[in-house]
Amino acid sequence: MANSKNIFISHSWTYSDAYEKLEKLLDERGYFPYKNYSVPKDDPIHNAPFAYQLYNAIKAKIAPSSCILIIAGVYSSYSNWIDKEIKIAKTEFYLPKPIIAIEPWGSERTSKFVKDNADAVVKWQKDKIIEAIRDLT
Repeated sequence: MANSKNIFISHSWTYSDAYEKLEKLLDERGYFPYKNYSVPKDDPIHNAPFAYQLYNAIKAKIAPSSCILIIAGVYSSYSNWIDKEIKIAKTEFYLPKPIIAIEPWGSERTSKFVKDNADAVVKWQKDKIIEAIRDLT
């Protein structure tokens, strides 16, 4: 697709409803072609016997991505894998991948760690999210 954006959406399958809502929000936006490189729920890598295998699989998913979207809910502060995804985005490539922190709708508390590592912090608004993606990629 012309001008298609390659996106990796960081998420926890424990809180998959937020991921699914964000994906739907992007899908509903006209004139915004994108490819989602996130790890699908049914991907067998979730059952990898060693952490390095999951790390390498996530790195492979992030590699072709233009940016990383992270839902900055409080749960993000307690996720070891979001820490690793941020590390991968910032240190594993010649050019760091930009990170966009998205504050969940109506949230009063969000992840300071995620926002401190983000290149942009936006509210849960379709146009603001798309604008940040376009500005950073």
